[in-house]
Amino acid sequence: MLPFYHGRPLEALADVCKAYRLKGVKENGSPLSPATLRNRIRYLTAACRYAWKQHGMGDGDPAARVVAPTVQNERHQYLTREQVLMICRQCRNKTARQAIRIAFYSGMRLGEILVAEISGQAWVLRDTKNGNPRIVPMHPKAAAAARAFKPCPKITIQRAWEKARDRAGFHGHTFHDLRHSAATAMANAGVDLFTLGRVLGHKDSRSTARYSHHHIDTLAAAVGKIGQKSPNQPQKKAA
Repeated sequence: MLPFYHGRPLEALADVCKAYRLKGVKENGSPLSPATLRNRIRYLTAACRYAWKQHGMGDGDPAARVVAPTVQNERHQYLTREQVLMICRQCRNKTARQAIRIAFYSGMRLGEILVAEISGQAWVLRDTKNGNPRIVPMHPKAAAAARAFKPCPKITIQRAWEKARDRAGFHGHTFHDLRHSAATAMANAGVDLFTLGRVLGHKDSRSTARYSHHHIDTLAAAVGKIGQKSPNQPQKKAA
C-alpha cells in the first residue's frame, strides 16, 4: 500500500483507500480479493486513527470517510439428513463418523465437539467462540455417538470427512457445513430465529439472520394475521 499513501497527509486517508480499492493489485498484477482489500484498508485506518487519538495528528478522525469493500463470505451449502447419512456410511473412521452425527444433531463446530463436556442430557461448552459458556441439549439420535466419542486430532476428522464426502459424491462441502445443515433443519421445522441463535451460540443476531429465508411460511402466517380480529375481542350483537 506504500505507493498509495507515501508522502500524503493524514487527512487524505479516504482518498488513499479509494485509490487502493480501485488500483491495488497483487505482485503478479492480478486483482486483490475484496477480503484482502478490506483487511489492508482496516489496518491502515486503524494506524491512522491511533495517530490521531494518541498523538494528536490531524484535526479530526481521518477514517471518517473511509469506505471498506463489502465481503460476502457466508456459505449457503446445506446437507439433508439423508445426505449426511450417506456420508456416514462412506466414512471408515469411527471417531469421525461419530463427530459427523454429533455435528449434524447439535449444530456445534468441530472445535467445540472436541472440547465439549457431557452433563446429563446436554453438552457443556465452557470456552466458546463468543466468550460465553453454552449448554447444548443432546439429541437422542446423537446420544450413543456422544457417549462413545473419544477426542482425536482435528485434522484426522477433517481428512476422514473429506474422503467420505467425496466417496458419497458431495464434493466441496466442508465439515462446518454440518453446522449450517443443523440450523437449516431447525429453521425448516419452524424453530424461531431467537431460539436458533441460542442453540448455535450466536452473539450477534445478524449471524442467525442468514436462515430467515427458511421461515417464509411463518412470515406469511404472521402477515396474514394483519386485520384479523382478536379471539378475545367481544363480538358485537347485531341490532
